[in-house]
This record gives sequence, C-alpha cells and structure tokens, in this order.
Amino acid sequence: MKYVLVTGGVVSGLGKGVTASSVGVVLKACGLRVTSIKIDPYLNTDAGTMSPFEHGEVFVLDDGGEVDLDLGNYERFLDVRLTKNNNITTGKIYQSVLEKERKGDYLGKTVQVVPHITDAIKNWIESVAVIPVDGKEGPADVCVIELGGTVGDIESMPFIEALRQLSFSVGPDNFCLIHVSLIPVLGVVGEQKTKPTQHSVRELRALGLTPHLLACRSAQPLLENTKEKLSQFCHVPNQNAHHSILKQLNLLSIAAPPNLQAWTKRAETYDNLKNSVRIAMVGKYVGLADSYLSVVKALLHACIACSLKPSIDWIAASDLEDESAKLNAECVLVPGGFGDRGVGGMILAAKYARENNIPYLGICLGMQISVIEFARSVLGLKRANSNEFDSETPNPVVIFMPEGSRTHMGSTMRLGSRRTLFQTPDCVTSKLYGDYFYIPVDQSGGSYGHKVIIPPFGAAFCPATCRQLVDLRYRNAEYVDERHRHRYEVNPEAIGVLEEAGLKFVGKDETGKRMEVGFLSIRIKLCILELYSLSVVCHVTKLDLKFFCFLRYPQILELPSHPFYVGVQFHPEFKSRPGRPSALFLGLILAATKQLEAYLNTHQNGC
Repeated sequence: MKYVLVTGGVVSGLGKGVTASSVGVVLKACGLRVTSIKIDPYLNTDAGTMSPFEHGEVFVLDDGGEVDLDLGNYERFLDVRLTKNNNITTGKIYQSVLEKERKGDYLGKTVQVVPHITDAIKNWIESVAVIPVDGKEGPADVCVIELGGTVGDIESMPFIEALRQLSFSVGPDNFCLIHVSLIPVLGVVGEQKTKPTQHSVRELRALGLTPHLLACRSAQPLLENTKEKLSQFCHVPNQNAHHSILKQLNLLSIAAPPNLQAWTKRAETYDNLKNSVRIAMVGKYVGLADSYLSVVKALLHACIACSLKPSIDWIAASDLEDESAKLNAECVLVPGGFGDRGVGGMILAAKYARENNIPYLGICLGMQISVIEFARSVLGLKRANSNEFDSETPNPVVIFMPEGSRTHMGSTMRLGSRRTLFQTPDCVTSKLYGDYFYIPVDQSGGSYGHKVIIPPFGAAFCPATCRQLVDLRYRNAEYVDERHRHRYEVNPEAIGVLEEAGLKFVGKDETGKRMEVGFLSIRIKLCILELYSLSVVCHVTKLDLKFFCFLRYPQILELPSHPFYVGVQFHPEFKSRPGRPSALFLGLILAATKQLEAYLNTHQNGC
C-alpha cells in the first residue's frame, strides 16, 4: 500500500480536505485506485453531537457513520463509498485501547501513549486502507490520509508520532507527505512572505516528518521567486505536482498520463454559464455555509446539469417571522436541523411556497415542517406540531421514533442508507429516480439488461454508437436507497386525514414492521383489513385471531396539485455527485425553470 499524507501548518482552514481530494482525483485520473482516511484529533467519538456552527455539517455514510464533512468531499471527488472507520478520532482510538485494557489484552503492562496508542493508530490506518471503497475487488493502490488540525497542536502529537513510525515501516517509496501552508501577503508592502511556512516545515521536521511537497495558499498566485525560495529553504522540488507524487511513490512506470478531460470540461462549462436560478435556502444554521455544504454542492451539480449557476439567498429561519414576508426566489429549499429555533420561519416558507405554487423541497426537518404547515393551514389544526417542539400538542403529526433513545444523543438516531418503497409508480419522485435499461438490438422481447448512465437530459444526448447498439428503455423507480439522520418521523396515524386533504405520501419505509399490538379472541377463518394507514394482518389460530399492526412510516410526500412540492425524510444531498446530480435536486431546479414537465415527458416517451 502507498500512502499520501496531507498535513497543515500556520493556521487551520487552509483547505487540507480539498487538497487531499484533489490529489486523489489526479491519482485516479492516472489509472490508480484510491481510498481516503480523515484523522480528527478531537476527543469526540464521531462528529454526530457537534454543533454545525462550530464544525460544519455532519456527513452521513451508508453504514450510518456520522463523520467530518471532508469525507463528503472525498466521496464527491473520488466517487467512492467510505465507511465510518475511514474517519479516525482520538475518541475512537482511546476507546479501543481502553476496551482492550479492560479485557486484559495487554497482559498487565502499563498502557501508555507510546507504544499502545500509536500502535492502535497505525493498525487502524493499515486495516482500513485495504478495504475497497470503489466497488471493485481487492485493496486500492494509494491511500490518501488527511491529518486534521495544525502541526504543533498538542492533541495531534500521538498521530504525528504514529505517522512517523508508519513512514519508517512502509519505506520511503511508499510514503509521500504534502504540507499545506499559508503564504501571507502584507497589505502595505505587497510582498509574499515565506517565513511562516519555513517555520511550520521546521516544526514538522523536528517531529520526525519531512514534507516532499508544499501546497501553498495565498491571496495571489505565487511568484516565481517565492517558489524558488520555498524550494530552497524547505527542500521541496519546484515541479509538476502529480509527477512529483508519482516519482516519490515509485509509480511512474505503472501510472498513465492523467486523464482529466471530464473535470476540465465540467470546469469550463461552469465558467461559461451566463444564466442563473435564484434559490431561497431557509435554514437554522445559515451563518456558516459549511453547515449545509452537501446541500450547496448538490444544488451546484443540479444547476450545472441544467446549464445554470446557482444563486442562493441565505435566509435565517429565525428572522422570517412576518406572515406577509415574501420570498423573491424561483424555488424554496428547507434543509434539515434539530431544535425549535426558527421553526416558525420555516413553516412560513413552506406555506408561501405551497400557496404561491413555488417549487419546494423539504429535506428531513423540511419534510416535517411541510406536514405541520399543511395540518395547520389546510386541516385547521392550529396546534398541530411535532413532539420535538411541543410534547403536549393535541395533534402530534410528527412523533419520536420508537427505537430512538431519549437519554443518549450519539449514534441513537435512524442513521445510514435505508430503502424507501414507492407506493405508486406515477409519482414525480419515482419518475425522477427512474433510470435507463438496455436490450441488445438483436434480441426481441428479452429481459432488461444492464443499467446505463444517461446524461441528465436523456438518451438523446448519448453517443450515436450507443443508440445504435442497444434499445434504450426508461422505467420509473420502484424504490430508492438514501441516507437518513433523524429522531422524529411523520405520525403514521395522521396519514389518512392528511391524504384525504390532498397531501400524498408516495414513499414509505422498507420493512413496514415497526410495531406489534394486541390480540382479539374470535372464531373466523381469515381476514385481511386495511385500517387507515395501518396494514393489519390477521394470523388465525383455532380459537384466536391475533392482530399484528405494522406501521409504515412515510418517507416521501408530494402535493399533486402543485408544480413541485416534495418532502423527503432522508438526505438526498449526501449521494449527489458532479456529473450525476441528485434526482430531487435536479427536479427542484427543473421545476424552478419550468422544464420539469418536458423533462419527464422526454424520459417517459423514450429516446
């Protein structure tokens, strides 16, 4: 296994995550398989209980891991699916070591930072690095590791020592260190200063690690004399970055020239876009854009697919309290969140979008908000609410999930990838999630073959050779797998009255087996009943009829009378990719630009 380590110096927030992701993209473009690890030196076990204002969004993985937002960058850049073990924290390391100590695995030895903590770090890295994350067999060629924080932080010292030992054990041909640093420009003089970077590199060397490359952040492009000074005093080459990495890792003989045509085309397309679409983002944490990083990226992916630039109006939900307030935007998005702050403003936003036929997408809390607003405004239930905001509400349209914990916060929600089953194939969401399949042209009446990736605007944009070789057919999705992170869900007992009023729940959870109730003694042969939204299955014995009620919790809602009014309990933004936008975000932008109906008709009618 080859390792690329990315560290940071001088100040935090220089872009180590983007640097690590970009390095991974270049290596992947050279034909190499890449995986990633993020090291966070904080004592938290994971990012699940951390404030978005302090640490940005919590990114959720397929396996339910609540991790640092940089793992979202890795997944988007590299198009891989990571696991929660790809995020290492001090809390995880110490927890694993203390568990071993309690079991007696250290045979009575004194447990110390060196060697026990450092050995645990090395073992964790080496074991996770060989786990395939790209859907192929066998380990990756290169593992890119990002060390969070700044060199010199006291909490990162055990990781620095462990990585020093790792570099020695794997050998110089298998280890490359890239140091991200700041080159400040003094306002008065206008000179690029290299001294902070020199000091940072010197401190890194004192800890036993020598950088092979520098990635420098500055307000202006680095001057040639600045590069030469850094090269001379920090002992790094001033040459092509990817060539230096491949040379250090002894991969020049097997790596192909980097093929970055897709990324280059994507960047050029964005730079040449002239038109934009205005999006009202009504959220709780708009003071820090990183709080909704994946949502912003998903909007960007969808807008580029529609040849538009996103223009986001950041609206603090807590400031939107006036009933007469207007949202001067072409669509409205209410993202996830926790707590009752700003709920009133979100309800007003959902109401304004519904009453004025403005395309609306509610994610997680945003879906629950749309249900509360509908119950209050349409059904006249003025005190309709979520148990999260009002535990005494007489009309709890959103309730606490029975499997959740009220005493522990970390990893006690519904987390990770879950399957949602569409209740009808004719709903807008099912159509958006649909995909193309092909049948070879020399077969007639055969079964569907492989799924194929089609550009967002349909098969007409496929190469002519593709259309000649296959008979492309489109079908609506029967289910969708998306990632969840929530403690509350729409009350299934309220579904019947909500649907009678026009709100349709078109997607429900995969099992339908969430609660078991009661018995009834009666002589009867067989009975299968539907009681509102409760699927009641009768199990017959000789004397007793046992009723098992299986609650189906709604995951997707639509308002059929509206151009685009969709709420989802899951987080579709986590699986959006450049060139492959999330279906729901694409639908929102298409609806905002009056293209949704034509888009759906094109897909339904084939090429």
